[in-house]
Amino acid sequence: MIQLNTGFTLFLSLLVEAVPFLLIGVLFSSVLMFFVDERRLIGILPKNAFLGALAGGLMGIFFPVCECGNVPVARRLLVQGAPTAVSVGFLLAAPTINPVVFWATWVAFRGQPEIVFMRVGCTLIIATVVGWIFSRQKDIGPFLQETVARNRFREQPVVLAQPSLLQGGTFLQTAGGGTMRLDTPMAQRLVANPTLEQSAASKLSLVLDNMVRELRELGAVLILGSAIAATVQVAVPRETILGLGQGMVSSILAMMILAAVVSICSTVDSFFALSFASTFTTGSLLAFLIFGPMIDLKNIGLLLTVFRARAVFYLFALAGLMSFGFALFINLYVG
Repeated sequence: MIQLNTGFTLFLSLLVEAVPFLLIGVLFSSVLMFFVDERRLIGILPKNAFLGALAGGLMGIFFPVCECGNVPVARRLLVQGAPTAVSVGFLLAAPTINPVVFWATWVAFRGQPEIVFMRVGCTLIIATVVGWIFSRQKDIGPFLQETVARNRFREQPVVLAQPSLLQGGTFLQTAGGGTMRLDTPMAQRLVANPTLEQSAASKLSLVLDNMVRELRELGAVLILGSAIAATVQVAVPRETILGLGQGMVSSILAMMILAAVVSICSTVDSFFALSFASTFTTGSLLAFLIFGPMIDLKNIGLLLTVFRARAVFYLFALAGLMSFGFALFINLYVG
């Protein structure tokens, strides 16, 4: 009974700390989806592959989306002709390199500010390097799904077909009960010119609809993640956690696997990681915070709507190896 009460208390504390940041993240994502035109950004991005990947990683500042929303945006960037380095850099870095996540991580690790800056710095380096590596593929077409590749090389892109199960964050419900796809010409005109064809009330309604949809999806993941964290803390013997969490290598591997499996949103994952701060190494916490937003199980389906399986594998492998390398270096030389 004591364990149950302790676990429930921990679960509620994680949830109460994380929910405000989830709300802020969803609000930013929904508003900017309609009032920022990514096509204008493409025109001013560097042509150099390395600088383009770096710029793509930094675009998360203007598109503060978590890993649940970065794939649709990256897909739109690819379809609209953005360089591969920019799109991949954005795909990997945007869930972390944005003001909401920075603020949430700062609040969670206020006693360890170095983790905040190491998270941002390591993520940006990984995203830039992986984006640059992908840009070495002269013809990105074989790495893309057929519909994405076909639209990327057309003068007038057509609407991408969407799996019926992947509607959250891509479809919006209209006032009449129907749905509007966000990558249709109609939606793109709204993004490019918010005053076109829609009143302020209509645009606000679309923003609210999208917020409700994202909160429904992300909130469920947050509750599940908080429950898992609380359960692990009270159900697994502390000696086992300490033995696993203090190993230079085992702690990193454990937290990377946990990050991929739990698939918790980047706007609140710092609070999840904080619950392991007293038992796991600094490098393993950083591995969780770096690797989780880049690659997690819930995103595989979305990634496979953009890239072919081998490209997704390359993303997994490169991001995972570099995350592990940074974490191990910190364990060995930083502490």
